[in-house]
Amino acid sequence: MKNIGVSQKVIIINKENKILSLRRSKTHPHKPFSWDLPGGDLDFGEDPTQGIIRETKEEAGLDIYDISPFDVEAHITLDQNFWITIAYTAKCDSKDVVLSYEHDQFKWLNREEFLLLDSSPKLQRFIKRLT
Repeated sequence: MKNIGVSQKVIIINKENKILSLRRSKTHPHKPFSWDLPGGDLDFGEDPTQGIIRETKEEAGLDIYDISPFDVEAHITLDQNFWITIAYTAKCDSKDVVLSYEHDQFKWLNREEFLLLDSSPKLQRFIKRLT
């Protein structure tokens, strides 16, 4: 049976106009050691804004605000599942990141620095579409 999934990513911008990037740990099931943005799968029935707030708190220990969706990407996976990813921007006053087991490093970077990292084409698209 083919499934439909919804994931979310957030571009967190701090007071210095830097973006939070997280490096996936060696045990991550998809592209370990690549660079990522906070986010994850939306739970069934979950409010999307509450979902991205939850994922950010779980993965980075941060509270975000001024959350705004700005892009949507969709694709069919190799195993024929359909995934939709909602991209948000958000602000954060703290730089005190507390990583979960899913990530092993973080960096606050400008847009150009992020684009030089090993990350997915989807994340590159989101970063490039920042105004």
